Amino acid sequence: MPKNSKVVKRELDDEVIESVKDLLSNEDSSDDAFKKSELMVDDQEEKDVDVEEGSDVEDERPAWNSKLQYILAQVGFSVGLGNVWRFPYLCQKNGGGAYLVPYLILLLIIGIPLFFLELAVGQRIRRGSIGVWNYISPKLGGIGFASCVVCFFVALYYNVIIGWSLFYFSQSFQHPLPWDQCPLVKNTSHTFVEPECEKSSATTYYWYREALNISSSLSESGGLNWKMTICLLAAWVMVCLAMIKGIQSSGKIMYFSSLFPYVVLLCFLIRGLLLNGSVDGIRHMFTPKLEIMLEPKVWREAATQVFFALGLGFGGVIAFSSYNKRDNNCHFDAVLVSFINFFTSVLATLVVFAVLGFKANIINEKCVIQNSEKILKLLKIGNLSQDMIPHHINFSSITAEDYNLVYDIIQKVKEEEFDSLGLKSCQIEDELNKAVQGTGLAFIAFTEAMTHFPASPFWSVMFFLMLVNLGLGSMFGTIEGIITPIVDTFKVRKEILTVICCLVAFFIGLIFVQRSGNYFVTMFDDYSATLPLLIVVILENIAVTRIYGIDKFMEDLKDMLGFSPSQYYYYMWKYVSPLVLLCLLVASIVQMGLSPPGYNAWIEDTAMEEFHSYPTWGMIVCISLMVLAVLPVPIVFMVRRCNLIDDSSGSLASVSYKRGRIIKEPVNMEGDNTSLIHGKSPSEVPSPNFGKNIYRKQSGSPTLDTAPNGRYGIGYLMADMPDMPESDL
Repeated sequence: MPKNSKVVKRELDDEVIESVKDLLSNEDSSDDAFKKSELMVDDQEEKDVDVEEGSDVEDERPAWNSKLQYILAQVGFSVGLGNVWRFPYLCQKNGGGAYLVPYLILLLIIGIPLFFLELAVGQRIRRGSIGVWNYISPKLGGIGFASCVVCFFVALYYNVIIGWSLFYFSQSFQHPLPWDQCPLVKNTSHTFVEPECEKSSATTYYWYREALNISSSLSESGGLNWKMTICLLAAWVMVCLAMIKGIQSSGKIMYFSSLFPYVVLLCFLIRGLLLNGSVDGIRHMFTPKLEIMLEPKVWREAATQVFFALGLGFGGVIAFSSYNKRDNNCHFDAVLVSFINFFTSVLATLVVFAVLGFKANIINEKCVIQNSEKILKLLKIGNLSQDMIPHHINFSSITAEDYNLVYDIIQKVKEEEFDSLGLKSCQIEDELNKAVQGTGLAFIAFTEAMTHFPASPFWSVMFFLMLVNLGLGSMFGTIEGIITPIVDTFKVRKEILTVICCLVAFFIGLIFVQRSGNYFVTMFDDYSATLPLLIVVILENIAVTRIYGIDKFMEDLKDMLGFSPSQYYYYMWKYVSPLVLLCLLVASIVQMGLSPPGYNAWIEDTAMEEFHSYPTWGMIVCISLMVLAVLPVPIVFMVRRCNLIDDSSGSLASVSYKRGRIIKEPVNMEGDNTSLIHGKSPSEVPSPNFGKNIYRKQSGSPTLDTAPNGRYGIGYLMADMPDMPESDL
């Protein structure tokens, strides 16, 4: 060893220590300087190479223009059509106001903790779902691919619902509304009401016959419905144009698409409260039935609604949060968005049942008039005695209370022959107890109620425009859950990928605009998302708490937030949430096994729905949807486990920054005990296939070359050490 080797080594060590101290003490300023840094390309053969747009070099990640824009994006994604037509149905079905108790409990147990978890990993690692879970554990990288598959399946049929809303929106600009009355059929001799409409109702007929032109079974295709095909194309064009520039384009639209539904809901609530019978609907809605609250089915359905209301597992939450700054308070965001979602559901429930109470009151009045006329006829022909009718009853202006008094008297006196009289009990509660959800609520029940509004076309336009905006907000998050992970992982142009994705989805979605398309929507809604998403979120929880380590994750949160999160989340993530999710998964499988797989087909002759079982090929499709959605998880696991893909060229999980160079680390990220605080964030790691050595040189700091992420712990080494291998990246 040369005489002065120790001196040289000591000076080198001192330089490293001082540099690291400087970097750590000026981490924030370094981050700011990095944002202004220029891109340097170190290549032995090509000294002057321009970096063109669309190259493999990863530019600075896009960011939200403001915190408000980000919150609106998350709210728009989580608040969707289910808040309007699913939550009110579950509330009515499962104990009225008492249903809010299990819902709130489960929101605190699984909703907010898991939503917080997805926000945190997306914000810290700054990647889409594929990159996030590949970074935490390459063997669990299939979680991200599974999320993308589920997002694609959901996007296929969800945009069809937006197409239906667009069709009704376009038909609302006329008075009277086209679904106000049954159409008349003319023949050579006389004119009569359409039989199918007469047997059902005007709004039911319009939905099944005029809008969907539905076939009588799943197997009977009936060809394309051209009206709905055009609406579906319009829906995909809207989504494509909004998403083509990523959050730069969709973020601006969020100001309208996320806020407009609240304006409409408040207008409907004010208008609804002024209608006769609205208070009866709201009172019926929130009258607690405590005995129902103790049933396990209520808790299962509440847990399912919490799970899907927040969009857990789709990847949209992770994608949106990946565009945040690292020091953003994602805990506050998780609590805020969760409770906005909850209060939106309650607001929508108030609106729905105020309007349904008005509708029930109108139907009840018609029932009273019709049955009063029957009583008068029975009195005239002598089947009923005038003596049994109280003297104060005036059948020309009879109230519902007076009619029910007469009805009870006749029922007691004519107990044996009462059924033959054909009288009906006209109770407003009977009408309100008819549980309606989904398309039946939006396109039939609510639509029928609006025909009785003064200025009904205006309210119809507002309602269906609200549905379009609610759907688009959720679609933006769903598509972002597909686009962002693929762009991050495969470095493709976002514009091209968005157009291709929307085109492919439109052509596959043509199966939903056949005459039998509504049955396929039901199939996809029942089987493409429920079980796969539960599995995905369970694996997400395991990946963070068991594979990566709950203690390290809590330290990462402390580093990001500037304070230690409550230990409540520690125990929720580690013990309670996984247990509740497993119970929900088992309950869902049991429920799926006990419920016969099938759909409600519309029979034209009887003008009624009839339950049909899926044919053999339909069952194969249902099973295939579930299998295809979760298949990426075992495939990626086996590929990583058996080393079927050579990672020697570098990967997101094995690339690290050295001083002045990118080099490969022969480190398995699964076994790496380094937390995200000191580790490298893959969002800022350039593509592993550059063919050049790339680093960023800070402007104004000629002697200091830094890693892009501004975290310098183990990723900072001297580049000019003789034993340091050159990167072949």
